[in-house]
Amino acid sequence: MQVTETVAAVDIGGTKTAAALVTRAGEIVTRTSTRTPGGEGAAAILRTAAALLQHLRAESAALTVRALGVGSAGVVDAGTGRVLGATEVLRGWAGTDLRGALTTATELPTTVINDVHAHAIGEARHGAGAGAPTVLFLGAGTGIGGSFVIDGEVMTGAHSAAGHAGHQPSPYAAKLRCTCGGSGHLESIAAGPALVAEYQRRSGAAVADLRAVSALAGQGDSIALDTIALGGAAVGSAIGGLVNVLDPHIVVVGGGVSMLGEVWWSALRTEMRRETLLSLIDVPVLPAALGIDAALVGAAELAWGALR
Repeated sequence: MQVTETVAAVDIGGTKTAAALVTRAGEIVTRTSTRTPGGEGAAAILRTAAALLQHLRAESAALTVRALGVGSAGVVDAGTGRVLGATEVLRGWAGTDLRGALTTATELPTTVINDVHAHAIGEARHGAGAGAPTVLFLGAGTGIGGSFVIDGEVMTGAHSAAGHAGHQPSPYAAKLRCTCGGSGHLESIAAGPALVAEYQRRSGAAVADLRAVSALAGQGDSIALDTIALGGAAVGSAIGGLVNVLDPHIVVVGGGVSMLGEVWWSALRTEMRRETLLSLIDVPVLPAALGIDAALVGAAELAWGALR
């Protein structure tokens, strides 16, 4: 069947901004992306997002674009579409009226949510969690975030800050400094940059990035293997605690760190089972299925939902 109606979706991250046109079935018709000008301020970030959408609409003029859904880094008030807080990776982003600005720029009704929540909605409705009434999602990448999805809707919390899974205490983190300014948090030992730093502490050798640590592990480097296992165990411990609190039907784990392979996954599953209550020991934990498209698909779902 020929597609004529779509919604637009935008995923605004710290390093990349992506845009797509998406069908009701969650299928991406066309997509594009570019670097996020995070250091240039909110106006530049908004211009970049609007330009990507203009490009997609121009090259797909035969398609009707009915609405826009946005997943953005930072603490986002899903009700107002305003960014409540963000790190300096996106300079001046806090306080941005994201929904208002993009509604004006695109002339499309716009819905906005945090990017990890958008990722979780995508996986819950069209990815690894499809069909499950409740899904606990955890994304491990440059940072660590989470989301709890109930019947396809995310729990955003009383202050729009639910899901900051990386900022819970971790027994693996000791007193390591966290990006939030605290210490001993999960993100300070299990996020991608944290694993690079941990390898360098243990080995005394400089490495470029997490891909380099993964390559060393593939060559049998014992320190790299131990570092990756440590990261998996820390994430697994945190998931186990969250499962005990939330009792989800399924757990879905995504993000770049989750691509580190079986050493990481084995440590995660072992530690998760160690922490999980006996009655919850069989809760499935699965890798995310949609990859880098998940947040776009989730943001599109929000846009379709707003049209109902």
